[in-house]
Amino acid sequence: MTGINKPFTPWRLNSFQAGHRFRSVSALAIDLRRTAGYIVADRQGRLVGKVECPMYGTAPDVPDALSVKSGLFSRRRRLVPADTIEQIDGTSGVIGLRVDRDNIRSFL
Repeated sequence: MTGINKPFTPWRLNSFQAGHRFRSVSALAIDLRRTAGYIVADRQGRLVGKVECPMYGTAPDVPDALSVKSGLFSRRRRLVPADTIEQIDGTSGVIGLRVDRDNIRSFL
């Protein structure tokens, strides 16, 4: 496999019990650098806002959070850590979170 969603582990069939076969489970790398303009929704489907830019903290070249602006003229932004992201749909431009909107910290 090639591209952005390349799995970390190779595809192979494993069998831990007789007659049961399944594919290996792997984590996919989430590229937060290309999510500017995506819409962010919490786990209940409520709108959090639109991604303004990625935020860098632990490494200078890998973003570990997103700055989400809640309204057009709003000055408040929310800091969405990468570990709260459940899924990113690149075709529709929507990011789904695994936490409620009230649990996301806001900043100026």
